[in-house]
Amino acid sequence: MSAENPFGQVLVALVTPMTADGEVAWDDVEQHVDDVIKAGADGIVVSGTTGETATLTDDEKLRLVRVAKEVAGDRAKVITGGGSNETAHAIEHYQDSQAAGVDGIMIVTPYYNKPTQAGVLTHFRLIADSVDLPVILYDIPGRTGIPIRYETIIRAAKHPNIVAVKDAKGDFAEVSRILNETDLLYFSGDDSNALPHLAIGAIGLIGVTANVSAAPYRTIVDAVNANDLATAQTAFQAVEPLVRGVMTRVPGTVAAKYILHGLGRIGSPRVRLPLVGPEEGEAALIEADLAQVGPGAGVDFSNFRPDPNAAAGGALPKAAGHTR
Repeated sequence: MSAENPFGQVLVALVTPMTADGEVAWDDVEQHVDDVIKAGADGIVVSGTTGETATLTDDEKLRLVRVAKEVAGDRAKVITGGGSNETAHAIEHYQDSQAAGVDGIMIVTPYYNKPTQAGVLTHFRLIADSVDLPVILYDIPGRTGIPIRYETIIRAAKHPNIVAVKDAKGDFAEVSRILNETDLLYFSGDDSNALPHLAIGAIGLIGVTANVSAAPYRTIVDAVNANDLATAQTAFQAVEPLVRGVMTRVPGTVAAKYILHGLGRIGSPRVRLPLVGPEEGEAALIEADLAQVGPGAGVDFSNFRPDPNAAAGGALPKAAGHTR
């Protein structure tokens, strides 16, 4: 990665492995961070949407930063999500994350409050003012209820710390326009759009499926960097059934943990309520998708042993998380 890109290009939106009773499984966190880096990731996003940020405590979020930094060393950058719809709480969290050694922060659009675009911009600017770190804006209107409008992104781009956008909106014309008019870095925030985003100028991706297999995304990014579209297309097509299995049947966090557990890579597939494990029909659809995954996807399912019973339901941890 260059000085112009402080985050890396293949970023994993890390799941937070948990025990059967919903406590963070810290040994599994360490192993999983090491696994995805060895598979090709050069960036790790902890306590984002996929990391179940809404049900993590502030202490857990900070410990995730520290653990990821310790495991990653100089092999990968560590970015924290874990934003808030309360600006004051978000500022506090990101300042604490900076003290914990994080390399960058990702700020999600304020959710539930439904502020005006002036409120969204103020939220971003005040957080960016409060830290000395590079900032990724996270545009995901399907979860937050509001988009970051084009005009807001243009204005936010003038802040010296705001250097990137994670795009889960899928408006390619808008992405192209902003890339033309700003120096912002764009990261694909939708696994099914990773190659299309890269093709129009995105710098990388922040992926959920990469928890299971980061290798094809490393191949795709490296091929795009080398202007080898054919290789990128082949890798993208190879990973498509896995993307389908992770991203379309149940929430990505749920599916990724279900698959990782079936591969023996985490000790439990449990998620925290209100998320629950896949029901019988959903599990069958996931497994049918995985049956179509070939060798080009960088993961071997020949010894896949899913456990719907272990994944069933959701957990109530001892300490409540903080959504604001």
